[in-house]
Amino acid sequence: MDIPFIRHTLPNGLDVIVHEDHGTPIVAVNIWYHVGSKDEQPGLTGFAHLFEHLMFEGSAHHDDKYFAPLQEAGGQLNGSTNADRTNYWEVVPTGALELALWLESDRMGYLLPAVTEEKFVTQREVVLNERRQIYENRPYGMASIVLPQALYPSAHPYYWPTIGFPADLRAATLAQVHDFFQRYYHPGNASLAIAGDVGTDQALRLAETYFGDLPAGAPIDRLEVPIPATPQSRLLLEDRVELPRLYLAWQSPGVFATGDADLDLLAEVLGGGKVSRLYRRLVYEHRVAVDVVAVQSSRQLGGTFQIVATAAPGHQLAEIEAHIYEELARCATDGPTAEEIERARAQVEAEFVYRLQTVGGFGGKSDQLNAYNTYCGNPGYFGEDLARYQRASGDSVRTAAERWLTTAGVALSVVPTGQQARALPESALAEIS
Repeated sequence: MDIPFIRHTLPNGLDVIVHEDHGTPIVAVNIWYHVGSKDEQPGLTGFAHLFEHLMFEGSAHHDDKYFAPLQEAGGQLNGSTNADRTNYWEVVPTGALELALWLESDRMGYLLPAVTEEKFVTQREVVLNERRQIYENRPYGMASIVLPQALYPSAHPYYWPTIGFPADLRAATLAQVHDFFQRYYHPGNASLAIAGDVGTDQALRLAETYFGDLPAGAPIDRLEVPIPATPQSRLLLEDRVELPRLYLAWQSPGVFATGDADLDLLAEVLGGGKVSRLYRRLVYEHRVAVDVVAVQSSRQLGGTFQIVATAAPGHQLAEIEAHIYEELARCATDGPTAEEIERARAQVEAEFVYRLQTVGGFGGKSDQLNAYNTYCGNPGYFGEDLARYQRASGDSVRTAAERWLTTAGVALSVVPTGQQARALPESALAEIS
């Protein structure tokens, strides 16, 4: 697969990537900052995600809401934060390209004069409320807070959630937040992709005009943390839910590492839709579960392989666990069939192509160019990424299953409040931060 692009690095360190696509009169502006929650420190968590909010609250030369001018011009925009990176994007009519670039450059170079104590406190409360909505008050929502703390030691950068610990956010000061921005949100730690209805020379000239005079920041030492051994633990969590749910999780290889693509395929074989092994076995044949999914979540410092199943009425999580481990053992011994590998590969390739149907947004060409540039240093990694799945075989998937999933990992039972007896045997009450 070939997505033509030009990459040019400005003297201040900003990588500029341009992809021409004149099919529609729109242009995508997409910026990745190589900073996520893994770059925070224990006791100072939640800062990267907090900036996802503050970056939409105005900068020195546009000290107002960020959405209004671009939406009035007919554009769409958004941003997101995870453990490894933060991205912001706009998709605008061709005539609004300079507006989008000016706004992005202003918040990259001149955000802090507009980040006042009042805005900081307001957005901190917005984040704390978001945590209540997405995690604390959502059925099974706290599982994604508990699991990382069970999988990683407390000093590991993946121990804390991207949204942060409430106590850390409440204790944070404006000076600490400013310091975090100055360390990570500068041209030398960012990558700008411009894709769509614009000429390459024009795009590079505009990038130089709007970003060229921003000062380069100090170099950043990248984290190198080995993948810890998967701990063996059995935890339980009470929640306001009707049906118990089981989460099984293991450490797995990081993004693009050996075994990562194989485990992606294995996740499809086990829990990718209603023809997958576990869905057929747990839901159709034995009817012990109402749903089941499997996913390989690959990140820079290491991944997590996870299987999640909700018990059917009248059935126990221990029944589900036994079925899952039997299927995992079969995969580690015999491997998936050729037909299963082909189906899984077709699904992965379909999702791959689907992400590239647009020039912008989450997963569009501009977002993917930036992702490869950030993680691999090569915006044109499309072909090699896809080739990983084409090289995979039943035996390589079997080897990955044997390497990563044959020991017991973290088992979390989420059970209805007051029904701890419905958890897996010998489960301890999970501590929540």
